[in-house]
Amino acid sequence: MTPVSVENITVKFDNIIVLDHLSVDLQSGEIVGLIGPSGAGKSTFINALLGMQKLDTGSVKIFGQTIPNREILEKIGFTGQSDALFTELTGQQNLDFFGALQGISKKELKEKSAKATKTVNLTADLNKPLSAYSGGMKRRLSLAIALQTNAPLVLLDEPTVGIDPELRRDIWAELRKQAASNKAILITTHVMDEAEKCDKVLLLRDGHFVAQGSPAEIKAKYGVATIEEAFIKAGSAQLSESSGAENKTSQEDAKEVSR
Repeated sequence: MTPVSVENITVKFDNIIVLDHLSVDLQSGEIVGLIGPSGAGKSTFINALLGMQKLDTGSVKIFGQTIPNREILEKIGFTGQSDALFTELTGQQNLDFFGALQGISKKELKEKSAKATKTVNLTADLNKPLSAYSGGMKRRLSLAIALQTNAPLVLLDEPTVGIDPELRRDIWAELRKQAASNKAILITTHVMDEAEKCDKVLLLRDGHFVAQGSPAEIKAKYGVATIEEAFIKAGSAQLSESSGAENKTSQEDAKEVSR
């Protein structure tokens, strides 16, 4: 069964199209990178998968179930841009709480949370209250909560923002291990070089997937050396197509008026 099937989804905010008829499937064992600049609609796409964003058209199915579906949330590990943590609890208590929600046994949770917090370099701070955490520490704790889960689908929205390069390397190594255990992983980022670490890349621009495929396929398609260059070329091509369509419409309108 395909873990995630997105079919023809559109999302509008005040009649402004944010996501425009997007379709894609996510497979187990793959890390898929949703790449695009800030404001491109990456977080909106994640929220649509979670059932937190109303769709104007289309549908999302996760493990064969149409979203929104509260029961499916147990099968998803998630890190959002806004850290949904309990500030009155310690870091460890947050890990334990969210692990219990995911149905992880106490014995297994102890092992998994220890591994996840080591990956994000937070082990020494677990007994501190969240009120003593910096924004970056909260970000790392949210990522540890997602990494400790047994969920077969992991959605990570900008998880490496503000994280130093060495730690980011360790996080990607852990993501690769989790994908090897047959999890489907979707990670959003505006850092183009992270796309090179993904099995598949979705280039999101102005609400459209301007390109989809492996990093090698996308670079070959546009004859460039980096994903960033491919993104720029794809955007230019999209702009040209859009301008051409507008000019054609204007010409047709002019002909109608002249008649």
